[in-house]
Parts: sequence; C-alpha cells; structure tokens
Amino acid sequence: MGRLWLKDPLAILAQDAAGGIVIEGGKICELVPSGKTPSAPCTVFDAPSHVILPGLINTHHHFYQTLTRALAPALGKELFDWLKALYPIWSGLDPEGLAVATELALTELLLSGCTTTSDHHYLYPAGLEDAVDIQVGVAAKIGMRVTLTRGSMDLSQKDGGLPPDSVVQKTDEILTDSERVVNRFHQAGPGAMVQIALAPCSPFSATQDLMRDTAVLASRLNVRLHTHLGETQDENDYCVATLGMRPLDYLEDCGWLGNSTWLAHGIHFDDDEIHRLGKAGTAVTHCPHSNMTLASGLCPACALQTAGSAVGLGVDGSASNDASNAIEEVRAAMMLQRLREGAGGFSHLDAIHLATEGSAQCLGRNDIGALAPGKQADLALFRLDELRHSGYHDPLAALILCGASRADRVMIGGEWKVIDGHAPHIDEADLIRRHSNAAEKLRKQAGIAG
Repeated sequence: MGRLWLKDPLAILAQDAAGGIVIEGGKICELVPSGKTPSAPCTVFDAPSHVILPGLINTHHHFYQTLTRALAPALGKELFDWLKALYPIWSGLDPEGLAVATELALTELLLSGCTTTSDHHYLYPAGLEDAVDIQVGVAAKIGMRVTLTRGSMDLSQKDGGLPPDSVVQKTDEILTDSERVVNRFHQAGPGAMVQIALAPCSPFSATQDLMRDTAVLASRLNVRLHTHLGETQDENDYCVATLGMRPLDYLEDCGWLGNSTWLAHGIHFDDDEIHRLGKAGTAVTHCPHSNMTLASGLCPACALQTAGSAVGLGVDGSASNDASNAIEEVRAAMMLQRLREGAGGFSHLDAIHLATEGSAQCLGRNDIGALAPGKQADLALFRLDELRHSGYHDPLAALILCGASRADRVMIGGEWKVIDGHAPHIDEADLIRRHSNAAEKLRKQAGIAG
C-alpha cells in the first residue's frame, strides 16, 4: 500500500493528530498535527466523516457459545445453574460446530471495530482434541489477531466439580497438549497474529494439581495465564467450603498471583484483595453485559486500576452476553462504572481506555492498543451518520453515548479488513446460514425442540 495518510478525521483518539495519521509497512509511522502535512508523499484517504480509534481489543470470550444464544433452558439463571443447564448441550460440540462458531464470533467482533481478541476454550468432549488448531485456522481466514487460550477442566461432577465427565480431560493429557499448541502456534514479539496462553477454567472445574502444574508450564514456556475468578458469590462460597480459602488465596497458593496473569470478571474481591492484585500486577477483564445478564455483580474497575492492576474489556461468551460486539461493550462498561463511581467519575474516554490500552496490557502486548508511531496499524473507523447520532456535539462522546454498533472501516496490520461496513472476504448471509444450522444441530442432539 505504501504510505497512507488518513487525512483530517472528524475525531481521533491521539494527541496532536487532528490532521490525521500515516501508515506504512503495517505500522503507524506518523501523527499529523492540525493544519500540517506528512513528512513525505502519501496516498490519501479522506477521513472528515470518521472517528478513528485504535482497534478494539477483546480479552475474554468463549467463541463456541455463539451456538447457544438465547437458549430457553438457560434463561433467567445465575452462573452455576446456567452452567448446569448448558453443559449437557455443549457436550455435543464437534469440530465443524466449533469452526463455524469461531468464524461467526470473529466476524461479529471484526465488524464492531475489534482487531485483536482472546478466546477461552475449555470444553473438550471426545473428538474435539484439536480445538486450538481449528481456531488458529479460522482466525487466519478472517485475518484477526488472536490470543487463543488453551483452556482446560479436569474436575468433573464425580470429583466434586461442576462440569459433567464428558467434557473434562485428564491432567496429563491437558498439560501435554498445552505444550504442543504453544510450541506449534505461539508467536512472540511485535506484530504477532497468534499467541497462546494457558487457561484452566475455574476453581470449580480445575484441580489444584492442574492449576499448579499449568503455572509452572506457562513460566517455562514464557506464556500468559488466564482463568475466571471472583465472578460470583457462589464461587467464593464454593472455595471456602471445598478448599478452605477464598478464591484469591487459592490463586496465590497455586502460584498464579503475578504479572503474567489476567483474570476474567474480578467482581467479588474485598479491599485487601484488590490491593494484593494491584501489588502483584495481576490484570482483570471487565465483562459488563455478561455480568448483568447473569446478575453476577459489578467489577470495581477504578479501584483495581488505582491499586495497580490493568483492567481490560471482554464481551464474554455469547450465551451469557448473547452478542460479540466490542463497541457496544464499551458503552455498557461506561454505564455500569458510572453506577459505582458517579456520573463524573467514569467518562467515555475511560471506557475506551479499557478496550484499548487496558486490554493490551491484559494480553501483555505493547505493540497495539494506542495510536502512536511504531504501533501496529490496527484501527477502527466509525461514521456518525445514523439517526442515533444526529445532533451530536462531541464526536468521541457521541460514538459511545449514542450507541455505535458497527464500524465503517477496520484496518489490521495496515490492511483494510472492513470497508463501508462490510468485510469483503466474508459472505455474511452464508455464514449465518451455516452457523444457524450448526446451532440447530446442537439443540436437536440435546433433545431441545424448536
């Protein structure tokens, strides 16, 4: 593409860049102040109708759950009962179902302005042993950056855990495959398209041996750790009753409390635990829609940040959120945090920060999440020309407060992936058809009518 100048944007999330931004070699090479021109000749993309953000970064998801959206047997339930309703259905997941579920989740995220996403796949029924391999292939097809976490469960109902026997694996099997996928797929350094992290699912689905051995393995392989923690009061009660300690104490006992770990949810921590998380540099992903849907509670994002923890944003699984829309999650985060912090205590810019720089920190990346020279050219461009935006004053505030839902353009590594609100390389109608068929197949296998 050569040098490309995104000229005179309506608004841009960068200092001294009112004149736009210059892209070269897949990276941001120059910010252009108002009234100035780039230092060398460029092809021009006129952007006076666009708000330019760093590409949004989603740090917690379960792609496979797009197949069980708005599923009647799971409606109106909190986490533990919700999981009990869904595990028997999810046990029928097969490679084809995982592939199309991943494709749909990535496409939906991409169209919402997301350029990098994590996924936490912990479900391994028989026949799905190569789940990470499948997801790597789909991510390459869509062209998104991914941190795929090799999730795991080895504590089933017969051993006092929550999941059925059919979806868990043996500890040795998990560790062997974890090392395999890291060695095969993990890319280190700036510009990585695929990274791998290790992610036992939760205290009520993973044994202490698995947690401890995974921490040792991740340290040896130099990859990050991820798990659910502090999501519900039921989890706290379970840990105290079965392990004799609160979830964060358990995490520390297993060797996880450190700056290579990021946690999903982080709601039910007391003040001392928030201080310990910050001191350790352990990051937390805020999942607003999921936490509201399951009535789990409200992440103390500001307190965590003040203590020293990075806080990112996650759409979470599309069976507890029912959508995979990153820009809509930004708005939800702003609204929820204002309930805790007050109307003046959490702005639209604070919410965008969660989905950009905060999320990049969760994933341990310093090459994405900001519009600055040397960063990867991952951008999300939004237009404010819908009814919902009419009459706005502040463009960046309007983007969030008025409820944007679809990006007009998305760039990853200097290449346009979305143009005029659509991804040219993706047939949306065909994807919906294939995905809907896979969802119906999963329901029929579980004996769910309709």
